Amino acid sequence: MHRFFAPALDPGDEAVTLPRDEGEHLTRVLRMGVGDTVSVFDGRGHEFSARVVSVERRDVRVQLVSRIEPAAEPAVALTLAQAVIKGDKMDDVVRDAVMLGVAAVQPLVTARTESTVAQLTTGNRLDRWRRVALASVKQSKRAVLPEVRRPLTIEAYLDDPPTALRLMLVEPETGRAGEAGQAGLAEPLSALQGQPTPQDATIFVGPEGGWTEGELASARSHGVRLVTLGQRTLRADATPVAAISVLQFLFGDL
Repeated sequence: MHRFFAPALDPGDEAVTLPRDEGEHLTRVLRMGVGDTVSVFDGRGHEFSARVVSVERRDVRVQLVSRIEPAAEPAVALTLAQAVIKGDKMDDVVRDAVMLGVAAVQPLVTARTESTVAQLTTGNRLDRWRRVALASVKQSKRAVLPEVRRPLTIEAYLDDPPTALRLMLVEPETGRAGEAGQAGLAEPLSALQGQPTPQDATIFVGPEGGWTEGELASARSHGVRLVTLGQRTLRADATPVAAISVLQFLFGDL
């Protein structure tokens, strides 16, 4: 069954009008019309099977038929604080993180990213990431649409109110015990096993060039724990998938 985003959906209403871009996709792309059955979700956890009852140009109205139980959300609300990476790889990071169940994606500008906050804010990348997130929600059968937040510098984000647990991934070759520098204070991610499960958490993932020593020191001074993810060096766009998966296992969300 095709799924459509209906942010105006009210579980107490009998019908809802789809946003125009969703209505256009239903009629022009999928060639659906009056009488067809779809599902609609509001991005806040509610989903219904519905029947198309009217189509007027790009305005599509559907009648709610019955409630659908959506895919369960993780017990721990996990934010991915991801340093913006090159090209279209950030699209893949957003897609996969949303598919795996993150509660939010926070794009970060760091010393080794190639874009500034101003460039990311005035361009269309944020809008594109949000469209990618919506497409991933549809594909993964989630009924909650995670927030893709406006980009911030890492310094600004560290000053925001923290989640119960904050972790920063460092590269394995710089995270071994006994090495000089802040990264030498890192612990394996498996060290979380057996510890109390937090209500919410943040995982910081760096850019292709990694974190600077100053960024690591600043993170630690803000109570962020430095962690490693095994001894193999992963691609920047693959690291979030591995980290989120491991954390969900440790938190009992898999």
